[in-house]
Amino acid sequence: MRRAPALTAPPVRTLVLDLGGVVVDWNPRHLYRKLFTGDEAAMEHFLANVCTAAWNEALDAGRPFSAAIAELQAQHPEHRDSIAAFWDRWDEMLAGPIEGAPELLRELAGARTPVYALSNSSAETWPRARARFDFWECFEGIVLSGEVGLVKPDAAIFRHLLETHGLEASTTLFVDDMERNVEGARRAGLQGLRFESVAALRSELAERGVL
Repeated sequence: MRRAPALTAPPVRTLVLDLGGVVVDWNPRHLYRKLFTGDEAAMEHFLANVCTAAWNEALDAGRPFSAAIAELQAQHPEHRDSIAAFWDRWDEMLAGPIEGAPELLRELAGARTPVYALSNSSAETWPRARARFDFWECFEGIVLSGEVGLVKPDAAIFRHLLETHGLEASTTLFVDDMERNVEGARRAGLQGLRFESVAALRSELAERGVL
């Protein structure tokens, strides 16, 4: 786990967590492994060439599912049903919480450091995720890319978070499972930490005096 030197990093007064990959286990493979009946090569080809990461990022940025799916179905009619499933069966991509994450969130809620969430996530699917779990109340605030029209790692979404909630960049620690997003946070002046596991994060937070 990469971290700032203990002697030079400012104290952490605010913690910001990514959601997918840090708090909840979202992955399209949870669904498409079933749709492709275990054919890993066919599934990976579909996700690399049809419902791609870039296509999903446009959804995260606010593009409506209905328009995105209709356009993709026209381009790939042979995958019409599999494309539709990205919306119709989206819930099956969300396996559940990352092991230990709800417990850590509740422990943090009892600590003095406020916790926020910053996620690349469609505003259309957020109500479905919100209804699944009861730990969202542990966050002081949640910023979704689909609601603000900005996506990580763009520094603008980090500035939006800071300005909206009145946070100081240098004393805010951002945690994400993707290095490019961690680097984006650092470019915006925040402290950044790559997520590896809840146990490792807990240890890091204890060392930094957050827990």
